[in-house]
Amino acid sequence: MEKTFSELEQLGPSDLIAYINDCIQHDFNKLVQLLYRIDVSEEKLKYILQLNPNEDAAKLIAAVIIERLAATKAARASFSRTGKIDASATENNAHDDEDIERF
Repeated sequence: MEKTFSELEQLGPSDLIAYINDCIQHDFNKLVQLLYRIDVSEEKLKYILQLNPNEDAAKLIAAVIIERLAATKAARASFSRTGKIDASATENNAHDDEDIERF
């Protein structure tokens, strides 16, 4: 079963590791597609796996996915705050325009 971003964000680390292990064993292409959709750096993942050859690959992959999802979530939050700031800036500009018209 393929997971959406929100479903992945809801999984705890152990459930995510289990999901990744299932993908490795039964549908590796699904894991590759997931990593692509989340925009996990292939080079970074290869590097981490090579540095830790005796570690559970699913655990390492889960850590990279969690890091990437957190970065994506932070970026979304940043953009939503930027939108609010832009709206207030627009209001201030409207007030400035009104002040200029009075003169």
